[in-house]
Amino acid sequence: KQLQKDLEEVKELLSKATRKRIRDVLMTEKHKLELEIKNQPPPKPKEVAEEEKSSLGGYTVKINNYGWDQSDKFIKIYISLNGVQKLPAENVQVNFTERSFDLLVKNLNGKNYTMTFNNLLKPISVEGSSRKIKTDMVLVMCRKKKEEKWDCLTQVEKESKEKEKAAYDTSDPSEGLMNILKKMYAEGDDEMKRTINKAWVESREKQSKGDIPMDI
Repeated sequence: KQLQKDLEEVKELLSKATRKRIRDVLMTEKHKLELEIKNQPPPKPKEVAEEEKSSLGGYTVKINNYGWDQSDKFIKIYISLNGVQKLPAENVQVNFTERSFDLLVKNLNGKNYTMTFNNLLKPISVEGSSRKIKTDMVLVMCRKKKEEKWDCLTQVEKESKEKEKAAYDTSDPSEGLMNILKKMYAEGDDEMKRTINKAWVESREKQSKGDIPMDI
């Protein structure tokens, strides 16, 4: 609109200009404006523009908090989102594959919310999976391909649990104790580290005196 107004004004000035130099400048400006107007993208219909605006709405927040449960047929993931029930249904989208799903909630209080689950523990049925919008909550229903109990949601969680179990599961009791102490030391604060170091030194001293035969 502004470019069109500029062009009209240049044309008006051109019709009044008598000096060649001024006319040349105005003609150059006129051609420039006509080219700019020609190269402008066509205006989008109002409804398309509104839809794009509502789908972009603000910045994107990654959802990390959720709860989950299961039945014989479904894995159920509960995601709390205040006011989600007020959104148009098409603003809450979930895309499923056999071993993953992506949730996208568009323009909730000026923000977009996303959540991605990859490497689900077992295959799910894409056709049988769905989402439900409840008050302040989205429920993602993943239909199990095989009706069996899942120990966790993803393959990564399973591997993590197995590693942790292996750290404690050992036939040698002293080795198991060592693993626990190492884990406590690695995860502990300075106070915990000092306490474990002190206990370690004392146990070595007692062992050297023959008080305890077992090396801990």
